[in-house]
Amino acid sequence: MSVEKLITDHIDIWSSALQTRSTVGRGSNGKIDLYGIKKLRELILELAVRGKLVSQDPNDEPASELLKRIADEKAELVKQGKIKKQKPLSEISEDEKPFELPEGWEWTRLGDIVKVSSGDGLTSSQMEVSGDIPVYGGNGINGYHDSFNVSKRTLVIGRVGFYCGSIHVTPSRAWVTDNAFKTEFSEVNLYLDFLRVLLTITNLKENENATAQPVISGKKIYPIVVAIPPYQEQRSIVKKVEELMFLCEQLEQQSLTSLDAHQQLVENLLSTLTDSQNAEELAENWARISQHFNTLFTTEASIDALKQTILQLAVMGKLVPQDPNDEPASELLKRIEQEKAQLVKEGKIKKQKPLPSVSDQEKLFELPEGWEWATLSHLGSFAGGKTPSKMRGDYWEGDIPWVTPKDMKTPLITTSEDFVTDLAIEDGLSKFSPGSLLFVARSGILRRTFPVAITAIECTVNQDIKVLTPFVLNINSYIFLMIRGFETHILKNLTKVGTTVESLLFDEFASHPFMLPPLEEQLRITNRVNGMMKLCDTLKSRLQSAQQTQLHMADTLTDAALN
Repeated sequence: MSVEKLITDHIDIWSSALQTRSTVGRGSNGKIDLYGIKKLRELILELAVRGKLVSQDPNDEPASELLKRIADEKAELVKQGKIKKQKPLSEISEDEKPFELPEGWEWTRLGDIVKVSSGDGLTSSQMEVSGDIPVYGGNGINGYHDSFNVSKRTLVIGRVGFYCGSIHVTPSRAWVTDNAFKTEFSEVNLYLDFLRVLLTITNLKENENATAQPVISGKKIYPIVVAIPPYQEQRSIVKKVEELMFLCEQLEQQSLTSLDAHQQLVENLLSTLTDSQNAEELAENWARISQHFNTLFTTEASIDALKQTILQLAVMGKLVPQDPNDEPASELLKRIEQEKAQLVKEGKIKKQKPLPSVSDQEKLFELPEGWEWATLSHLGSFAGGKTPSKMRGDYWEGDIPWVTPKDMKTPLITTSEDFVTDLAIEDGLSKFSPGSLLFVARSGILRRTFPVAITAIECTVNQDIKVLTPFVLNINSYIFLMIRGFETHILKNLTKVGTTVESLLFDEFASHPFMLPPLEEQLRITNRVNGMMKLCDTLKSRLQSAQQTQLHMADTLTDAALN
């Protein structure tokens, strides 16, 4: 089967094998990898260097002859004193040959056909901004200069750092820095673009030194065994690779465009739910979505968007009907104030200054009947944590969970990575009861999500977490849902400070207005949301299972093509 037929006959497998790279612990919220197309590109390169991409021509001069000429050229250069005589590389054993070669191909070591040398140092401050000569490092072009140190198309290998082993080809004039290797080889016997394909699939980074700073060297590269085809076949292989990679690019663009269009459609349809003006309109919009449920919610991103919409409908009073017989939230707020006053009287909390009521300008929308605006400071007391001295061994390795942002991966906290002792609590570390709400106030993940969780255990926390203890405990589940429903709003509108690690201005967050339904409605909302979230999780689990099947099919197809 030709590779073109392999692509077209199984195009649904290549394009539908998706993989989501999670960027946070909770939710996907990550970037989609077109895994199938990635595997297809790798397969094309692998077939190319195994001699399975184009047919062999018995009239081509065998690779053994060009290897002899390369050896003769090197010997002549040594004789002329232009290069040093290198120590002979060992014979290639049968164990080092990973597959059977096509007719006319030969095994060789890279050191017998390629010479590498480091580029020349050039700092960013030395680059000429107005220059038009590209500067190549390990990651390709990283600036421009007004001078060059290579005057022909040159194969460049990343030498150090994250990009060591990466392969690039410069234009006819370029500057190669000392973060990369320049290559030299017999260009009448080795086609530069074939060598690029060969080294790309060889994955030179596997031969990096095991150090904190990845680095490769000639000593590591030269012994690598590779297969070399006749020169004319090298050119034919490159032409075919370019044709097939163009097909991959088209397939990739079509897939990405389709995914983007699908996600935009989902978001537009879901927005009709939150924009509904009354129950009748909401029912109509939901019925429209329900008719196409199985075709709309087919990606992790679309299911996550559905989850967020459910939360937004919940906190806007649109998920369950209001009951005029429910005690209004104004009465709940009165009981909360009474409970707060009792806690002050008992000395369990400090007396606060009277909290201002929510102004009309702060109200985000008109509330349903029986609801009230309130801030988190109205609903409970906030406290923070800290890190006990690491110098005090008697503070650590206890049995009290010490929760940090890295533990906030699930909505229910049941354990932690680190534990402290009772002595740490006695010396000033606060301990919080089950049912307390934990908010990450300072962390790099605040750029992407606003983690909130309920603790199911008695615990303490570090300084990056704020803890809200509700004055009336049975409202904690609704507060949790309310914050999750307004996660995007919080990240977009509340002030954050810091660069690498961001922090919320927590007083601003604590005084932000949120909507409070009657207690009975809170319970109905919580039950409805939990039920719908379980359905979403089931849908996502089925999707992930189907994705794993697609990934396995792509792997199987790849393996079958190589064997």
